[in-house]
Amino acid sequence: MSGHGGGGDPHHEDFQLKDTNPLLGEQWPKGAAGPAGGGGLAGWLGVDKPSSTYDLVEQMFFLYVRVVKAKDLPPNPITGAPMDPYVEVRLGNYKGTTRHFDRRANPEWDQVFAFSKSRVQSNALEVFLRDREMLGRDDYVGKVTFDVAEVPTRVPPDSPLAPQWYRLEDRRGEGGKVRGELMLAVWIGTQADEAFPEAWHSDAAAVRGEGVASVRSKAYVSPKLWYLRVNVIEAQDVQPQQARGGRAPEVFVKAQVGNQILKTSAVPAPTLNPRWNEDLLFVVAEPFEEQLVLMVEDRVAPGNDDLLGRVALPLKLFEKRLDHRPFVQSRWFDLEKFGVGAGIEGETRRELRFASRVHVRACLEGAYHVMDESTMYISDTRPTARQLWKPPVGVLEVGILGAAGLQPMKTRDGRGATDAYCVAKYGQKWVRTRTMIGTFNPTWNEQYTWEVFDPCTVITIGVFDNCHLGNNGGQQQPARDGRIGKIRIRLSTLETDRVYTHAYPLIALHKSGVKKMGELRLAVRFTCLSLVSMLHLYTQPLLPRMHYLHPFTVTQLDALRYQAMGIVAARLGRAEPPLRREVVEYMLDVESHMWSMRRSKANFFRAVSLFSGLAAAARWFGDVCQWKNVATTALVHVLLLILVWYPELILPTVFLYMFLIGLWGYRRRPRHPPHMDTKLSWAEAAHPDELDEEMDTFPTSRPQDVVYMRYDRLRSVAGRIQTVVGDMATQGERLQSLLSWRDPRATCLFVVFCLLAAVVLYVTPFRVVALVAGLYVLRHPRFRSRLPAVPSNFFRRLPSRADSML
Repeated sequence: MSGHGGGGDPHHEDFQLKDTNPLLGEQWPKGAAGPAGGGGLAGWLGVDKPSSTYDLVEQMFFLYVRVVKAKDLPPNPITGAPMDPYVEVRLGNYKGTTRHFDRRANPEWDQVFAFSKSRVQSNALEVFLRDREMLGRDDYVGKVTFDVAEVPTRVPPDSPLAPQWYRLEDRRGEGGKVRGELMLAVWIGTQADEAFPEAWHSDAAAVRGEGVASVRSKAYVSPKLWYLRVNVIEAQDVQPQQARGGRAPEVFVKAQVGNQILKTSAVPAPTLNPRWNEDLLFVVAEPFEEQLVLMVEDRVAPGNDDLLGRVALPLKLFEKRLDHRPFVQSRWFDLEKFGVGAGIEGETRRELRFASRVHVRACLEGAYHVMDESTMYISDTRPTARQLWKPPVGVLEVGILGAAGLQPMKTRDGRGATDAYCVAKYGQKWVRTRTMIGTFNPTWNEQYTWEVFDPCTVITIGVFDNCHLGNNGGQQQPARDGRIGKIRIRLSTLETDRVYTHAYPLIALHKSGVKKMGELRLAVRFTCLSLVSMLHLYTQPLLPRMHYLHPFTVTQLDALRYQAMGIVAARLGRAEPPLRREVVEYMLDVESHMWSMRRSKANFFRAVSLFSGLAAAARWFGDVCQWKNVATTALVHVLLLILVWYPELILPTVFLYMFLIGLWGYRRRPRHPPHMDTKLSWAEAAHPDELDEEMDTFPTSRPQDVVYMRYDRLRSVAGRIQTVVGDMATQGERLQSLLSWRDPRATCLFVVFCLLAAVVLYVTPFRVVALVAGLYVLRHPRFRSRLPAVPSNFFRRLPSRADSML
């Protein structure tokens, strides 16, 4: 099952489906139908079961115990009051307990316990009902015992096993008095069972209290994000406070949604009706919990503004725009005015005044895609409004098998320890595996599925150290989960209907340098639902139409992206268990646009490497001119004569040559998705001072005020330059990917196009081709579309080496 770290193994075979009838081991029941010496699903039930949906990972068997409720429990023999009941489930050396209830004769727990087959060495399952107050005086109130060999097996899509009432017998054994009844369900299942995510696991038996919830596997959904466009048009009857020294009022509008604050320009107001007509953009999330607060203020002096009026508007008040209609109905809103009290100087009080209002046109933009991650590693391009979504073109299945060789992230009981869990993010769906306690080689074997609406997207998978396990051995836990490493896989680099199994290195940067933190083993499969629809996507704009018809500025996009990331982190942090802010920010690359000398060097050398091919061609041509190889020079002379006498062969020859190069490169196409490349990222040769600068806080922690201002400005400007250089390198790498088969569908389309172009240009006179091309380039603007052309859309979807950047 395990792959090989680093580069791809040329002898690495495609992944084969795992045996869905594995041996269960001698300590587990074999059933009458099973062969001697082994058993399987057929042995458990006597019938053949269909293949598990978990076909990318190894099946892991668990003994599940669902404790539902109890009834008719006896009172406390000493006090006569109802007992404080709880249930203890024990299998060998492992035991789990439910929460207890105070003085409850008919408690209900509905808790599930899961005991891993690989760690069980007992054939007897014991379920005890205990009284918390009697702890120490009586062993237990009653118990139920099961023979593991007789426990039935269920595998989805079988219906859940119905719980049953079992009589509790006291500790005197056979013939003892029945002491109430306990409703239980006991079965053997796999990690595909519906109860798996919510169950208490024997692998995490050491975790107690609030930390139990933080070790469970969960799926999360990002909040639905909208752009809120507020067009502040004008205000009416705005009365500034008494003029100070004959100063003309400078009135502006400040809009606030949550912690987002934007201001219009300050307009000198010789009249009481100032006008702005400015757009303010915010990011909001459903359900709409915040309000839009509009405040009209007068700028008296720098840092001193007088509040003249305000109004708070619920976001549900605004309509949702799903197209590019230029106008949305504007509305007037009355302001709650504020002024200086007549009796007490400087004390602000609320005054109700008549006919002071603000004119606003606002709407929720549903035709945009709200950016909450870097555009280089975008995982979703759909607009906000569900009505504008197109059908999915594929299905992505990821089996998170395990990790190997993880480094210790903290100290527990005087030794290094790591409690690893994995987080995967694609589109609006986040998944989190269960936490494997105290192991450097965790095995998760969990499989997840996503719908794919565009193959030119990236899935991000990160590994973290869980530092929120509660009181684990009395050790003080740090407040933030540790970063172990992450990988990215661009879906367009995957061949359809093929299972990739590979071990990806987990690379982390520290102030001391780059460090390999271990390897993550994955099984990935991309299934195509409609090949025609998928190929058609390569001719469509990458983002929704509104991004091109009414685009945002770069500054607006950056600000909106950071606001969106903050909202997503805050909402996911409110789940149970929470997906913590440090995890979300690391997965969304919140620091990707910050200044880094290492990244700047890496992007520069990426750009330089693009010109190595031109330099090699120039050297080759120089060798031809110098007659270093007589045969080559003679062939070039023959080619020159042919092209001079028959110029119509120039373009067909070029396209035919690229077609042949594409076919020749097919046999050397990449066999595995790329992983993080430390050499490409310029991490191995980074100076310690450069790494220290990269990991510095923003703003910088330097003490001098001048250094604060200059250093932050330098980092901001250099971050822009770094992004531009990276974009230039990305465009060049996309050119290289045309024939590299990194995206097999795009290369196939281009190769076929080259062949057709070669044929068409061969049979069409060159003069006709030149005339048509010239007329097309010089066509009238009315025949032009504001949307990008098909070649531009195709080019923007091509992969680049940015996916392999740390």
